[in-house]
Amino acid sequence: MTEKLTPVKELTYEQALAELEGLLSLLETDDGSLDEILAKFERGQALVQHCAALLEKAELKVRQLSGDEIIDFEADA
Repeated sequence: MTEKLTPVKELTYEQALAELEGLLSLLETDDGSLDEILAKFERGQALVQHCAALLEKAELKVRQLSGDEIIDFEADA
């Protein structure tokens, strides 16, 4: 991971998720050094936390817009 990485807090949900998926693929197949693998794991942990925070923020916004009542979209199906 010698390339300059965008700070996790600056990534959108989609960007963070795509990077996380890429890291998982690398971790499954990479024979890098322990330090490289740990750095990838740490970055992955930060990405997971960031994605979770963004999802919580989105859920709060949906709750605010819907009056604290989450609508079950599958009920209409």
